[in-house]
Amino acid sequence: MKIAYLSTFYPFRGGIAQFNASLYRTLERSHEIRAFTFKRQYPNFLFPGTTQYVTENDNADELKSFEILDTVNPFSYLKTARKINAFSPDLLIMKYWMPFLAPALGTVARNMKKKTKVISILDNVIPHEKKIIDKPFNNFFLKQNDGFVVMSNSVCDDLISLTSKDVKYLRTDHPIYNHFGKKLDKKLSQDFLKISPNKKTILFFGIIRDYKGLDLLIEAFGGLDKNFQLIIAGEYYGNFEKYKLLINQSPNVDNIHIFKGYIADKEVPYFFSAADVCVLPYKSATQSGITSIAYHFDLPLIATDTGGLKESLIGDKSGLIVPRVNSESIKNSIEEYFNKNLKEYFIKNIKILKENKSWENFAEKIIEFYEEIKNK
Repeated sequence: MKIAYLSTFYPFRGGIAQFNASLYRTLERSHEIRAFTFKRQYPNFLFPGTTQYVTENDNADELKSFEILDTVNPFSYLKTARKINAFSPDLLIMKYWMPFLAPALGTVARNMKKKTKVISILDNVIPHEKKIIDKPFNNFFLKQNDGFVVMSNSVCDDLISLTSKDVKYLRTDHPIYNHFGKKLDKKLSQDFLKISPNKKTILFFGIIRDYKGLDLLIEAFGGLDKNFQLIIAGEYYGNFEKYKLLINQSPNVDNIHIFKGYIADKEVPYFFSAADVCVLPYKSATQSGITSIAYHFDLPLIATDTGGLKESLIGDKSGLIVPRVNSESIKNSIEEYFNKNLKEYFIKNIKILKENKSWENFAEKIIEFYEEIKNK
């Protein structure tokens, strides 16, 4: 089967590019596939991070892609559609995570030949940070697809609310990331990060945005005793000053270790191998790719009961669900995790869970979904 895959690929970096590369490499084993990516993904003034592109510190998959789609140049939308149509794919796969992409991706999808079915993998439909353009842009994009892949019930509910109960979708779990290498020795990792080997280690990892609740975790950590240490690792999109103020006011400030900035792929194993638990204190969420990284390194999670996070933890089998989204509940859950020595129990369940969340299973389900759509 011929598959076109339009999304973020090398030379772009980040979790979405990593997801796309992993799925592409799996699909190419059994299908003829071509990758199409952005000539310009976001204008620089709209991108809040340091860079959109890989650096010498990133261990990126340098797969070949056609850099053609410019999100702010409508002429490139039709050019991209023509380029993909010249390949004459049976299936076009796209990934969608924000309404800003709707005009570009929607126009490409709208101009596909009749034989090409379009399936989009939805990270989000309704964004965390809402804007007036969201509804019309989403409506335009969603109408151009033959089917959707959703990786949480909350995204599924959002999709149905914007379309109908008859919309064609595949509900399947986010695969486990496996491109970061093996888990490292805990003491070696703690030495690398220059943190204490004698404390209970909590990890907050990933892009820092307001809805991810880092402020709640910092407040919760201030109520823990001196036997705990907190790692904050990730690039902040915006102003870090309000978090810095909370950290400086914390009774536990000396045990907070900040690694501010994009974490290169080769350094990721050190953070997850050094930690005893990864905390997701999100105020709102659909799903999180951080859960898949944590599971790869056999690291249990503590997550707030919001969006699709509870689904990722499968009840209480691979981590603890914080019942209320506030600092006191987060602190209580952290203490429960360590007081009850739950780490090994959760790790045992994570190892079983990983067997069903492979990229092979994910890719096979997409192909089966395509066949279902094609035959209707």
